[in-house]
Amino acid sequence: MGTAATRTAGTADEDHVILLDSDGSPRGLAPRATVHSVDTPLHLAFSCHLVREDGAVLLTRRALSKRTWPGVWTNAFCGHPRQGESLEEAISRHASGELGLQVREVRPVLPDFRYRAVDASGIVENEICPVFTAIPQGEPVPSPEEVMDLRWVTADELAALARLAPWTLSPWAVAQLEQLGDRLGRLPAETS
Repeated sequence: MGTAATRTAGTADEDHVILLDSDGSPRGLAPRATVHSVDTPLHLAFSCHLVREDGAVLLTRRALSKRTWPGVWTNAFCGHPRQGESLEEAISRHASGELGLQVREVRPVLPDFRYRAVDASGIVENEICPVFTAIPQGEPVPSPEEVMDLRWVTADELAALARLAPWTLSPWAVAQLEQLGDRLGRLPAETS
């Protein structure tokens, strides 16, 4: 990592990730395009589950061009906040860029979620990754560079998929679903 790992200057317009110490303290920035490797340093990310008011949950299938877990089904979207950007601002930016929609009632549901996983290609994800839910405004219009398919499912269908065929989902989605239990489909009702 060298200088990228210790660099502290940056703007919200640069495509970078925030590197973290094991206790979660920021320790610098690194270009996003170079950080994911077989030795990915711990960095800050987020995951967001979109839940409609009727309780349906959005699953997206990662584009085949994605560097990690191409073609795998996962939660609505994930991403990395930029320096000086709140997690809520990053969620809004990614919802618009990846799914072409706005979100409301963004809520943390697993604020301490953390995981490390290795893709079949050997690329490592190593993230402190707070998990949020949000209610979408409108229907998604996915960016083909990010999402190749999507489905609205019930929370029960999603939980059954994670139990019966966890290999069809991203490892972070499976771990998040285990921790959320049966709360996911009820979350919009809890915001009212």
